[in-house]
Amino acid sequence: MATYNKRGYKAPKPEAEKVENVADLEQDVTIDEKDSTTANVFNTLDETASKTEEFVAKNQNIILGVVGGIALLVAGYIMYQKFVAGPSENEAASDMYQAQKYFQQAVDATEKNDSLYNLALNGGEGRQGFLDIIKNHSGTDAGNLAHYYAGIAYLNTKQFDKAITHLSDFSTKDEFVNAIAIGAIGDAKSELNKPEEALESYVKAAQSTKNEVTTPRFLLKAGQTALALGKKEEALQYFTEIKESFEDAPEAQNIDALIGLAQ
Repeated sequence: MATYNKRGYKAPKPEAEKVENVADLEQDVTIDEKDSTTANVFNTLDETASKTEEFVAKNQNIILGVVGGIALLVAGYIMYQKFVAGPSENEAASDMYQAQKYFQQAVDATEKNDSLYNLALNGGEGRQGFLDIIKNHSGTDAGNLAHYYAGIAYLNTKQFDKAITHLSDFSTKDEFVNAIAIGAIGDAKSELNKPEEALESYVKAAQSTKNEVTTPRFLLKAGQTALALGKKEEALQYFTEIKESFEDAPEAQNIDALIGLAQ
């Protein structure tokens, strides 16, 4: 999904801007600004269980909202180096580099910038965007990775059905990246007000691999979703696993309050 800097999804740095330390990249595990609001919500959980349950029910999309592709910088950089930068896909790599630059600029922008995501998707400066790479390099590693980026771009521009389509078309043997993609599908389904399907994706993401980053993140999302659905016993299971197996993870910080709500 090492210790990560928890604040928002980052885009993969181009090869010329190699990452200095994975620890600085992520616990991009928490949602952008929306994840920071989750922390504030947690601070109020001890007021009354009923108030918090009402808040969860009314603000489900905010709590579970778009994360934009957890550990995107880590995942994208790994995938770029492993698959795209190879000599067999130089043409696609050149276009991918430019599309990634647009994507990175969109992620780094102080304000939401759909135009940069659109450039990443559709291309600019004479270069193909992710959608063209998918079309013109179908069956290649570059085309596969472009599905991943396109899905995250659509997620951030609130085109959730398209996000699900592209993320579903993406495949990887990397368990970490795979968990990220599955979890992002869960975020899109949550935004489409399909909490049952979102819960299924979050559980699948959490169970797809065990690590200190993606597992507690998606267990928390699964627990929050189950709680909002009134599935307290199931929510308790996910919250308890965070407490017992990931006590040092940021998601465990206020887990006792959530456990109390689920009991």
